[in-house]
Amino acid sequence: MALRMIGDKVMGIMAKQYQAVLGNQLAQYGLRYEDLLNEDEKEVKEALALADPEVQTARTRRLKRAIDLSYKRKSLQDYAPDMDLELFKKEIYVDIEKIRARDQEFAQLNAHNKQ
Repeated sequence: MALRMIGDKVMGIMAKQYQAVLGNQLAQYGLRYEDLLNEDEKEVKEALALADPEVQTARTRRLKRAIDLSYKRKSLQDYAPDMDLELFKKEIYVDIEKIRARDQEFAQLNAHNKQ
């Protein structure tokens, strides 16, 4: 029990450090964490299809901007130093979790058919 508590504290500290480093890298290109999700995954593809058109357009623009900045070897801070970025804003992650829960429930309900 005590070992688990120590492990959780260590993982919490490490997670915050990793999040800070990742946030710096995302801010360099103006991306959000959700922009890194693989569109080829079934749940992500479905969540993007169900998302508002504004969310899809904004995601596409952020990805294109990041590709352009990477190609030019520039940072977003060079062009827009005062831009307010919401790096860890969750727009489609809630939908992804609902889709995964639905698929898991469907698999459990139909587990008797696989025997």
